[in-house]
Amino acid sequence: MDLFHALPAFGAAVAAGAINSVAGGGTLVSFPTLIWLGLPSTVANATSTVAIWPGSLGGMWGFRRELRTADGSLWILLAPSLAGGIVGALLLRVTPTHVFDRLVPMLILFATLLFMAQEPVQRLFRRSRPNDAGRAEPSGSVDAPSHVTGTAAVIVFQLLVGVYGGYFGAGLGILMLAALGVFGLSDIHQMNGVKNLLTLCINGIASVCFIALGMVWWSDVVLMAIGAIVGGVGGAGAARRIGRPAVRRIVIGIGLAMSASLFLRR
Repeated sequence: MDLFHALPAFGAAVAAGAINSVAGGGTLVSFPTLIWLGLPSTVANATSTVAIWPGSLGGMWGFRRELRTADGSLWILLAPSLAGGIVGALLLRVTPTHVFDRLVPMLILFATLLFMAQEPVQRLFRRSRPNDAGRAEPSGSVDAPSHVTGTAAVIVFQLLVGVYGGYFGAGLGILMLAALGVFGLSDIHQMNGVKNLLTLCINGIASVCFIALGMVWWSDVVLMAIGAIVGGVGGAGAARRIGRPAVRRIVIGIGLAMSASLFLRR
């Protein structure tokens, strides 16, 4: 690996780690960078997933208090998350590279649009959150499914979310928030804690599959994993100084630019 490959890969991982620690969406930086560095799109996707995954541990740890107070019924979503992650990873493995090449611009655009919708969705759930005084939720808040059909629908939806996460993954968080909203959660902090845990499961099991199937480029994995940790620890301060809105605008701009460039590249 020469410096013309190593430096952009490391820089993209640092940026992804810092972005994930503040706003999420770091995959929209790391994955397209690997494509532009010459990795086949399926290998780039698998490599980015494995390299960036360790950084998501911090996100789950940050919401550990909310996780401890989460309703025990939520853990039923672990099974479809893991199963979906495996199915998604296997689907990526059997997708011909030339087919995935054609899907990539649309997937990046879809993920960018999901990222753009993240804050409006979070505000929607925040408005229905109980306040600190413990008053009851306002009318219109979502009630958890109380019958078998409703619970089954949520499990199937989470399975599909897991498949998407294992197959591509960018924008996974906003889909997860939608699933948790249907399940009945309205506390945005608790939702983020559960979302981070389930995302960790999906990306973790997908990473195991990618490694077992020999789909990752190890020199980039090691380099980018170090970069993601550096970005998550050191780069987060710089990202916070810039401000969350500015970081989000940067990520959206990168996502739209990468999608447009890959559409033109086809």
